[in-house]
Amino acid sequence: MPRSRGLLRITSLAAALGSLLVMTACGQGGGSGDGGGGKTIRIAYQAFPSGDLIVKEKGWLEKALPGYDIKWTKFDSGASINTAFVAGSVDLAAIGSSPVARGLSAPLNIPYEVTWVLDVAGDNEALVARNGSKISSVKDLEGKKVATPFSSTSHYSLLAALDKAGVDASKVQLLDLEPQDILAAWTRGDIDATYVWLPTLEELKKTGKVIVSSRELAAGGKPTLDLGVASTSFLKAHPDVLPAWRKAQAQALDLIHDDPDAASAAVGKQLGISPAEAGAQIEQGIFLKPAEQADAKWLGTTGKVGGLADNLHSAAQFLVDQKQIDAAPDIEALRKAIHVEGLSDAVSP
Repeated sequence: MPRSRGLLRITSLAAALGSLLVMTACGQGGGSGDGGGGKTIRIAYQAFPSGDLIVKEKGWLEKALPGYDIKWTKFDSGASINTAFVAGSVDLAAIGSSPVARGLSAPLNIPYEVTWVLDVAGDNEALVARNGSKISSVKDLEGKKVATPFSSTSHYSLLAALDKAGVDASKVQLLDLEPQDILAAWTRGDIDATYVWLPTLEELKKTGKVIVSSRELAAGGKPTLDLGVASTSFLKAHPDVLPAWRKAQAQALDLIHDDPDAASAAVGKQLGISPAEAGAQIEQGIFLKPAEQADAKWLGTTGKVGGLADNLHSAAQFLVDQKQIDAAPDIEALRKAIHVEGLSDAVSP
């Protein structure tokens, strides 16, 4: 992997951080730059089907917290969100479990905490090969050009799929591209396959074939999730925000389960697609019911952190094995990064 060595990782981070700081100075970096001390909430969101898009579309957080100026900024991957946290320009975010595992590990050591499970990846993330690429299995990826956003859940899942198939990742031409760039490269015929998520995945399936999905990898012991995270300093400075944010996210999960048509309409507006298309994409993900957030399998409860910490530890250790990071945090450090305080109150009926 050409970018797996520590020096190159740090150089890449520095370059991305410099770029982000320029964006912030131009008013495009995702917030006020007040470090969480003012009455602004800077939220990083991603354009994949989720309850987070419903909360944004419905304006529920704005209604619950009228005293705050809430700024939503779209990011294309977890790697760029991690860079934003390092720059201090984001307070809350929707981000995949693999970049969270990376963010909580050295050299990033980002001081943020997991507050919510947005979804468990199912068929909404997958490896898809171009028609005519002569790829019918993971083993066929050797020597091929395969794109994925590095440091994302899709990157993690791609590496897991290669590992499971016994394919040396160094024998695959891995390209680090964001979803919109993947679509452009696919259209030009520059890549043979990609591991990516919805809605980009849906477009690629029109001229490609799914080889393996994150649902299959989860069944094989390599699950990935989309998580809500919050800056530790922001949580301490604004204790009123997280309860309201969780209540809004719980309301969104209820809407997905109880009124899928309304959920699809809201997500469709955010993604610029029809409610029917949005509904079909939502069905490909796995969404917990609010009360399940506090289950022992997921976040857990005060005094008894759930299995999500073990999931993050497993992901971090896998990244070590793949030479993506130097060392995994110990399990206790990861348990401390799961914010369970007040969770039971937020998800109770």
